[in-house]
Amino acid sequence: MACARRVLVLAASALVLPLASCGFALRQAPDFGFHSIYLALPAGSALGVELRRQLEGTGSIQVITDAARRADADVVLESAGEQRERAVVSLTATGEVRELQLRLRFAFRVRTPAGRELLAQSEILRQVDQSYSESAALSKEQEALMLYQDMQSDIVQQVMRRLATIKT
Repeated sequence: MACARRVLVLAASALVLPLASCGFALRQAPDFGFHSIYLALPAGSALGVELRRQLEGTGSIQVITDAARRADADVVLESAGEQRERAVVSLTATGEVRELQLRLRFAFRVRTPAGRELLAQSEILRQVDQSYSESAALSKEQEALMLYQDMQSDIVQQVMRRLATIKT
């Protein structure tokens, strides 16, 4: 029994040591050049909620949500919110929708509270094609919601990486 355990520990060590020596590390939150941020986003923005959670989750960024304390923030992220779009890509011979394209667009800019621009107006666009069937309309609607959620998470990660490039 002890011999089998030793062999198992040695085998696990043999698998882990090459990963440690190649510089492999889990992705960590980026280092930001600021300590507080005010998010000027619409109240009902799902992307804004996820962005706020990600920023607070770093443990090093204070997210200010009170408009009266906007001047206390090191940087201000401004956006009119995200836009969700759905376009028909292809039709069947009988004129029924066969494929849709789902788009999620997020435009934003980052400034100091005094108005100095730190990150110019930027837009992130994610799009995904989705097959469609009228007989499975409810399940396709649920699938579309999941695809939008995945695109939203990807956009939040891209915004986080862009925020990490800002030096105040």
